[in-house]
Amino acid sequence: MSAPERIPPGSVTAGPDPAGLLARGELTVRGRIREASNAALLCTVALDGHTASCVYKPVAGERPLWDFPDGTLAGREVAAYEVSEATGWGLVPPTVLRDGPYGEGMCQLWIDVHAEAELLALVDAGEPEPGWKAIGLAEVGEGRTALLVHADDERLRRLAVLDAVINNADRKGGHLLPTADGRLYGIDHGVTFNVDNKLRTLLWGWAGEPLTPEAVDVLKRLRDALDGPLGERLTGLITVAETDATRARVEALLASGLHPEPSGEWPAIPWPPV
Repeated sequence: MSAPERIPPGSVTAGPDPAGLLARGELTVRGRIREASNAALLCTVALDGHTASCVYKPVAGERPLWDFPDGTLAGREVAAYEVSEATGWGLVPPTVLRDGPYGEGMCQLWIDVHAEAELLALVDAGEPEPGWKAIGLAEVGEGRTALLVHADDERLRRLAVLDAVINNADRKGGHLLPTADGRLYGIDHGVTFNVDNKLRTLLWGWAGEPLTPEAVDVLKRLRDALDGPLGERLTGLITVAETDATRARVEALLASGLHPEPSGEWPAIPWPPV
């Protein structure tokens, strides 16, 4: 398949309901996103004069994962969006499960990235400067190491809470999408919701610190939602056991009142980190 043609990704004339456009609009494949580990297609979606750019990941293009044997990557991506929406933080772009040119798959609104927004950095210091949080040491070549840091940013902190809830096993730097209007989105949530603790992330800067009052309120609302409408929406996207495990993670976060810390049982940072 040819490389994507140059269309204005992120330009949306979808009105107030981009999720509805994604679910009901006509998908036209423009090209393949070659960097993706599974089939990911750049598309346009059109409905009643409204258009948007989006990413379509058909289930048929998924590679099986031994440690995620149940369900599909597409289902977990949509489940992550549903949980994000229930928080009120809007951290995941509109994402739906729908039929497409290559069968059922995930369809997600394309997000234009604001390249000047700096969220990660390598510094030659033992401690991060004010406004930054330490992640850990990274090899930078010729036997040298540098401190990998992320911004002490409330948007990242919210995303760290969401990742703890959905048990994200792959929060890399390339999955963080800041926009020109100051928003931050997280993408690529195919390896989430496992019943076992698999949290692997770059956002460890708040590990062991108290959750913000805002996060506590959100987690309480999530607990209620998982016993109601949100739990119903997750049916068919993830398994009953995975929904129960999500509910248990919310309860554990509320009981501890703290951001989780690495378990020490496996690498806590995904590879490659970016």
